[in-house]
Amino acid sequence: MPPLTTTGDISYRTAGYMAKELLKRAQPLLIIQQFGQPKPLPKNSTRVMKFRGYEHLPNQPKALQEGITPQASKPTFRDVEATIGQYGDYIHLTDVLADTHEDPLISEFSDILGEQAAIMMERVCLGPLLAGTNVHFSGSTGGVIATDRTGVNEPLTLNLQRRILRGMKRQLAQPITNFIGASPNFCTFPIAPSFVAVCHTDCEADIREMPGFVPVEKYGHQAPLRGEIGSVEGVRYCATTILEPWLDAGAAATPDKPVESNEGACSDVYPILYFGKNAFGVIPFARAKNGGYPIMPCVLNPNIPRGGDPLGQRGTIGWKAWGTSVILYDFWMARAEVAVSKL
Repeated sequence: MPPLTTTGDISYRTAGYMAKELLKRAQPLLIIQQFGQPKPLPKNSTRVMKFRGYEHLPNQPKALQEGITPQASKPTFRDVEATIGQYGDYIHLTDVLADTHEDPLISEFSDILGEQAAIMMERVCLGPLLAGTNVHFSGSTGGVIATDRTGVNEPLTLNLQRRILRGMKRQLAQPITNFIGASPNFCTFPIAPSFVAVCHTDCEADIREMPGFVPVEKYGHQAPLRGEIGSVEGVRYCATTILEPWLDAGAAATPDKPVESNEGACSDVYPILYFGKNAFGVIPFARAKNGGYPIMPCVLNPNIPRGGDPLGQRGTIGWKAWGTSVILYDFWMARAEVAVSKL
């Protein structure tokens, strides 16, 4: 029996090629991850990743006296640790299917596994971000503004966006100036300074109705971000199906503003995440500069006898990957919880 390898029946060179192809298929689906502070996964690393953020220096006026050297300010920083987890999946491939199917199955299956990997790792990234404590609610009952999820019964409004941005700016949140590029190899690209919001695709119609909305088609020379639909007063909105609603979690809608409801009584509540620069840290789903891949393909070809399968009737093709995310500055990001207009 040949020696076992971590990639199964393919060489490390072939595994590297497959990993690149998996990442290429995955990258366009990674909407949330593109806005985090990236820390690529290094080779032979521990399961604990450390993200570092420097605090603002004191900024009260410091008067200088002639001939006297002032006392230097001391930079301070905070380290936030996150434990990475391993995720993955696989599908079966039989000898009959491999022998008789006319399509190149490994290539075809790599495509759908690449899509699955992207969506799964986006969910891994999203989990910790939904636990943020800076939350705003859209809606009112009897003239009283909603203070929790059960009071949400109105779509996103310009006033709510302004309230969110005012709070983030008070905490010295800065606009995002670069994002993680859509490439199998890790890279970042500069963008015009702006805050970014990520929402479910169901929210798109309400965002387009907001005063001052500018669709991506009218951006001119400014290239859209992955998933971007447009901007409102300096906030660029990106849509994905990953930010699923909490069904029937809100309040009853008012007759003049019908909203979507799973059961027809209480509104479904959608999260919208607003980000400033370095609000959260993430392991980018891309190849690190030192050659490390966050994803590894694992292939067992059919027609190869092995333990438990002496006739080589079964094979598998799958993937496994490392990932995590962590909030670095809770008040440099915010979560709006809103309803969606009924169409």
